[in-house]
Amino acid sequence: MRSVILVGGLGTRMRPLTYETPKQMLPLVGVAMIERVLTRLHDYGVTDAVLALGYLPDQFIRAYPDDVIGGVRVTYAVEPSPLDTAGAIRFAACTASIDETFLVVNGDVVSNLDVSRLVAFHRERGALATLALHPVDDPSRYGVVPTDVDGRVLAFVEKPSRSDAPTNLINAGTYVMEPAVLDYIAPHGRVSVERTVFPALAEAGRLFALADVAYWIDAGTPRSYLRVNSDLLVGRVGEPLATRRTDSWVHPQSTVEAGVALERAVIDRDCYVGAGAILIDVVLLPGAVVEQGAVVRSSILGPGAVVGSYSTLGELCVVGANQHVAPGSVLAGDVRLGGV
Repeated sequence: MRSVILVGGLGTRMRPLTYETPKQMLPLVGVAMIERVLTRLHDYGVTDAVLALGYLPDQFIRAYPDDVIGGVRVTYAVEPSPLDTAGAIRFAACTASIDETFLVVNGDVVSNLDVSRLVAFHRERGALATLALHPVDDPSRYGVVPTDVDGRVLAFVEKPSRSDAPTNLINAGTYVMEPAVLDYIAPHGRVSVERTVFPALAEAGRLFALADVAYWIDAGTPRSYLRVNSDLLVGRVGEPLATRRTDSWVHPQSTVEAGVALERAVIDRDCYVGAGAILIDVVLLPGAVVEQGAVVRSSILGPGAVVGSYSTLGELCVVGANQHVAPGSVLAGDVRLGGV
């Protein structure tokens, strides 16, 4: 099966990390997010994918010069201007000459959804498009999708208030589509699949959805990015990746001095952690440094970032690439350091 992967967004919720790196190229326990997404799709029979690119496209192309990501052959469709979700799907599918049933996946969604089951359901219902649904506690951040007993979508309610949501089943960012869906998308300009295409398909009675309780997370915020790294460590997504009794992972090219306390920490390549430091629920991206005696909790350090000795970083700090936190600093809350 072929797939369109939506990776064109600016990643504004992950700034300052995404000023220089596309969100889907950020690593999850040492492997780029896009690679983990495509590896999982490959496990379910996806052989070819076209990446719908817009923001910093050259970084994807340079990182995978053999045009294979996670075992999937890839091509690239670079948008000439932002086209929104439906416009990106149409542009990518047309660029790749897709003329059969295809899969669409948001590139910042990490899931172990059985897409072969979703495809089978789609074909059984004779749908033009089928959505994967996922239950959440608070659906107000998402598209909410009520269905009838056969799975036919009754409405597509984008980001309702919590009290007005007709269900807690949300659009999980994975779709099966027929090429005829492209006829519902204007060939030029920005078009939203959530606000324009899905409501039109629902009104025509050709949109279906299937609920699933598989692991699912939108890894597009600092908090959820930390969560998915932690979940990968302890095996909530596939086999556990932690290599220490503390449920942490340290790249073999990094240095952790004696007396360091680690708990659910991800330390990528070329990092340094000084003696006596404490790291709990943190991600250090390549080349980050935590000097001696520093305490870092529930935070992300960008590439080359330095946390000075005896500093304290609390929930939820994001230190951008090559930024320096002065020794003895105390930072807490939604702190973002760094910019363009």
